[in-house]
Amino acid sequence: MTYYTDDPDVEPDDSGEDLPQARATTIDWRRLGADEAEHEWLALNAWVDWLRKEFGLSAQVIPPAWHRHPELVWELSALHQHWLNAYDAEQHASAPIGWLADFHAARHRLREWVAASGTRLDRDRPTRMTSWPGEDSADPPEDVPIRHRDRDFIAFILADVQRRREDDEPFTGTGE
Repeated sequence: MTYYTDDPDVEPDDSGEDLPQARATTIDWRRLGADEAEHEWLALNAWVDWLRKEFGLSAQVIPPAWHRHPELVWELSALHQHWLNAYDAEQHASAPIGWLADFHAARHRLREWVAASGTRLDRDRPTRMTSWPGEDSADPPEDVPIRHRDRDFIAFILADVQRRREDDEPFTGTGE
């Protein structure tokens, strides 16, 4: 049996021995510092890759450029944290069935997000944004081919981490 942990110092193994379990936390992507974001991006990416393979999920549920769409990042991140909690060694044995039920509902939401965003298996475009009265109208998004998903992911997180390093005051959500 393979045990999953997002602790970078612990390698999953197939020995059957219990490994330290990761504890679920609340992830607010707006408030993460650069180092925290880098860690969370890498952990989420590894888990999403496992999830799509383990459950045979199509690009209509989890597309290759999910990381470029905040609506997908928030949904997948919440699902990841829920999974970590459900499979924590201290959880009740029935917690995984709750996760599976919530995963079923999340798959439907993911399909809706993917359909609305316009990202596909072989191409991506920014999610369309509706301009409100008084705002500058947004240019229509253009499709960009996805040539190498992993390279795109690395470039994306490097840019995100750099942006966070340069931002002295991350968004706090307080309106100040």
